Amino acid sequence: MRRRLVIFDCDGTLVDSQHAICAAMEHAFATVGLPPPDRREVLGVVGLSLPQVFAVLAGGQPQHVREELIRLYRTDFPSQRVGMKIHDPLFAGIGEAVAALARRDDIVLGIATGKSRRGVARILERERWVGHFTTIQTADDHPSKPHPSMILRAIAETGADLSRTVMVGDTTYDMEMARNAGVGAVGVAWGYHEPARLSLTGARAIAATGEELVATIERCLEGVSEAFAGQP
Repeated sequence: MRRRLVIFDCDGTLVDSQHAICAAMEHAFATVGLPPPDRREVLGVVGLSLPQVFAVLAGGQPQHVREELIRLYRTDFPSQRVGMKIHDPLFAGIGEAVAALARRDDIVLGIATGKSRRGVARILERERWVGHFTTIQTADDHPSKPHPSMILRAIAETGADLSRTVMVGDTTYDMEMARNAGVGAVGVAWGYHEPARLSLTGARAIAATGEELVATIERCLEGVSEAFAGQP
C-alpha cells in the first residue's frame, strides 16, 4: 500500500519560536547599529529563507549589511549568548498529534521549513522525534518558499504522489508552496499569519487547535484524493 505523505512546516506550526526569532533579530540589528524591525514585521516573514527575510526587513541597506545581518542571525542565536536560552516550545496538542501520526502505517511524515538543518535537528532531538520524519527539507538545500522544491523533493524521497500529499503550515508561503507543487494544504490557526489569509492562498482546511489537527489532515487528504480521482 502506498502511504500518504504529511509534510509539516516547523516555526509557527510545530513550535512557537517567535520569542527566540525576535530576540535573534534584535541582537543582529543592534550589532550593526540599526533599529530592530517591528515584531509584527518579523513574524510576517517567518518561513522565508534568510536572504529573502533580510531583503524585506533591511531592503534599504547595502548588500554587505544584509549579509552581515544573516551571519549574525545564524551565529548569534540566543542559545549562543551568555545567560540566554532558546524558548521555542511545542504548541498545545502538537506532541500528541505527531505521535499519533507517526504510529500509523498508512502515513509517512516530512518537514519542509525555512529553518536550517541544524535547527531542525535540535528540535527532533529535544522532542525525541528522531526517526518520526522520513524526509526533512530545509532552507540549506532549497530555494525559499513558496518555491515548490522542498515538497517535490520530499515526494521523490518517499515515493509518494501528488494525490496523497498535504502540506501543513501557518503562513501564506506554506499554502502557496503547496499550491505551486500541486498538493493539498492544511492551515493552522495558532501560527504567524491569520487563518483568513491562509484560506485565500490555498488552504483546503484550517485546524483551529492542535487537538483537531489529525482529523483536519484526514479530511484534507480525502478531499485531495477525490479531486485527483475526478480528473480526466
